[in-house]
Amino acid sequence: MQASTARAGNAGAGQRAIHAWLLLLPALMLLVAFTHWPAVATLIDSFYSTPRGSRPSVWVGLENYQVMWDDPVFWHAVRNNLWFAGATIPLSIGLALVMALWVNERLAGRTLVRMAYFTPTVLPMIAVANIWLFFYTPQYGLLEQITGALGLPSHNWLGDPSTALAAVTLVAVWKEAGFFMIFYLAALQTLNPSLKEAAAIEGASRWYFFRRVQWPLLMPTTLFVLVNAVINAFRLVDHIFILTRGGPDNATTLLLYHLYEVGFKFWDTGYAAAITVVLVAVLATVALVQFFVLDKRVHYK
Repeated sequence: MQASTARAGNAGAGQRAIHAWLLLLPALMLLVAFTHWPAVATLIDSFYSTPRGSRPSVWVGLENYQVMWDDPVFWHAVRNNLWFAGATIPLSIGLALVMALWVNERLAGRTLVRMAYFTPTVLPMIAVANIWLFFYTPQYGLLEQITGALGLPSHNWLGDPSTALAAVTLVAVWKEAGFFMIFYLAALQTLNPSLKEAAAIEGASRWYFFRRVQWPLLMPTTLFVLVNAVINAFRLVDHIFILTRGGPDNATTLLLYHLYEVGFKFWDTGYAAAITVVLVAVLATVALVQFFVLDKRVHYK
């Protein structure tokens, strides 16, 4: 009796496992076809030369990686991207947190303020870039009108190598902050209201309550936002096409834009594949460090 019951239980478990895999199969097929296989194919292509006309691609080993190592434009793009990431990540996260704390309070017109903060997120990046292109336009742009009213000299924000990267960084922060604000706002609204009441009874200041209560409880959200911010810092490139096209003198060339130029403008697919492999490897390493190192410092409720 017990043996037959065990066999029936094993058969039922096997059927449930088969049903589970069948339900997962469509998603797995899409994942393999559009994620895993392209990644493997790109890795393979990085070891081959670029086919030219009737000349097929041939095995070149690490030659594409050597070309990348010796390419000054690549290293310039790396420095630009590190500067871009170092500015956009803390600024967008910090601004998002401040906005979330503000719109979480009871204030007049709270819904309109939330909508205003979130509006840049739903706009396409191309539209955002065109808006800011008008802001930065020399002589008659919005910034020029403001600086002219203050008696300051005219300045070509996107045409000057010393300010071009900062100008496109500001556009990215303006676009990203509203998106991250939504996650912080959702996390703040899940906190137990009794925590704030207890802090008020104890006479704790707002800063003390945020630093000792809210901020530790927001760490899971911060980790999630941080991972997305790092990925976006190396993924955002749409506005570069509209604002600067990597200029002036490669001052705003980011890694993904350099990858686009190598792969689609100069049609060097082997070198572009090598850049892609390095970029994916770096992002994967950073994500793993964030999850397995920073995650240990996060306290979950």
